[in-house]
Amino acid sequence: MDVQELIKEQVTTNPVVLYMKGTPQQPMCGFSATAVQILRALNLPLFFSVNVLEDQAIREGIKQYANWPTIPQLYIRGEFVGGCDIMREMYQSGELKTLLEGIAAPD
Repeated sequence: MDVQELIKEQVTTNPVVLYMKGTPQQPMCGFSATAVQILRALNLPLFFSVNVLEDQAIREGIKQYANWPTIPQLYIRGEFVGGCDIMREMYQSGELKTLLEGIAAPD
């Protein structure tokens, strides 16, 4: 499976996917930390995350997949939502909460 197929599988088989630097428990950059805080503030403490620092192919591949140059990147129900700034704006407007309605945290 090539990187683009792997990314497609990850974003389509998990309701919420965050490509980030580090892990939700230990983010390795401020933008990733903010993205995690936003999701937790929306009562989504558990979600599928991918640490791009562990795999250079995914780190570059995810930028191509969404045609978006920065990380973190959030996907909801297989659709690219945006990076940290877009997540922050959508959180403040309530739009992100609406997008996440009906998604339960994984067991």
